[in-house]
Amino acid sequence: MIDVAVIGGGPAGIAAALALRARGVERVAIIEREGSLGGVPRHCGHPPFGLREFGRILTGPAYARRLEAKAEAAGVEILLCHSVLGLKPGGVLDVATPEGPRTVKALRVLLATGAREAPRSARLVGGARPLGVLNTGALQAYVYLQGLVPFARPVVVGTELVGLSALATCRGHGIKPVAVVEAGNRATARWPLGLLPRLLGIPVYYNSQIAEIRGGTRVESVLLRDGTVLDCDGVLLTGRFLPEASLARLSHLVVDAASGGPAIDQYGRCSDAAYFAAGNLLRPIETAGWSFREGWTIADYIADDLAGGLPSTEGGVEVVAGEGLKFVVPQRLTRVTQLRGLMQLRVNAPVSGQLRVRAGDEMLACQHISTRPERRILLDMDGIKIPPEVSRIVVDIAP
Repeated sequence: MIDVAVIGGGPAGIAAALALRARGVERVAIIEREGSLGGVPRHCGHPPFGLREFGRILTGPAYARRLEAKAEAAGVEILLCHSVLGLKPGGVLDVATPEGPRTVKALRVLLATGAREAPRSARLVGGARPLGVLNTGALQAYVYLQGLVPFARPVVVGTELVGLSALATCRGHGIKPVAVVEAGNRATARWPLGLLPRLLGIPVYYNSQIAEIRGGTRVESVLLRDGTVLDCDGVLLTGRFLPEASLARLSHLVVDAASGGPAIDQYGRCSDAAYFAAGNLLRPIETAGWSFREGWTIADYIADDLAGGLPSTEGGVEVVAGEGLKFVVPQRLTRVTQLRGLMQLRVNAPVSGQLRVRAGDEMLACQHISTRPERRILLDMDGIKIPPEVSRIVVDIAP
């Protein structure tokens, strides 16, 4: 019997394992399908990673190696090339191992499987299917793990932070993007980061999308929806992250349709109290450092739970994302005398107004907000008092 099984060896999973060991939890195992720990940073060969965790700025691979070394030194059991195939009630896992199928039983399970970029099919991009259409993860795996350059003159789609990271990757490997295409009317990444394409001399097409990819064996050009044709030899699709929640969706756990990740309470506890979740599985997408800190926080709750310190989930309060919001995490609140922690929110469109927490007609909290899609929005739950008779609250934005 494992005390805590952590599914996923990225920053959130490793941080959780370290925190659990620091709290004295005896047997902690990380189950990782890849051949090494570290998650996405393993193939992000650029800084900045690790400033808060290690007090210095590191490249992604160096950061991943340090995380793996800390897990080993802490006595975490590391199960590499192990894939979890199924989640069963009470912390029972079906696992594929190099030696064959195995059942793993754990007192608690932490889901930390991260997020992935939306594929071409989910973006409704038409045209041919030539070589040279990649997402950011594939590009970084090519150049940093395999030493290959997949194209020389791509069109880059998206201006989220990961898109700008992709531009840095291109610049460092002799790749010269011919254009950046952004569906919005301005960069998604915060100012001044959104200025990077222009600083690199790359034209940006705002309010624009790719209508068609053209080419034979390889990409030759793209047609934008306004009729513009851009000659190129590749298309780099960035951003539009989705939680890697296939395990949760195929299991008995409740999955939130709005966020795409498992529904949790303020302790990271899923609908089956043996399961917890942390990191970008909950809401795409945050930085490695944020995921590390979140994994550590949720692990503290797991350690409390093992010691009998978390309140019962009975009689919880449903949290609903209302007008103006894309999603809210957590999706339910366990009743306690004093709420603590943060609600995490996202919006569908640029908005300025009053962020409200309501129980029917009663206002529980209200603050001004002005933000854009894919920006981090946090609401401190300290001080919010939910009346005993209330079983549902709505978080929304009013003008």
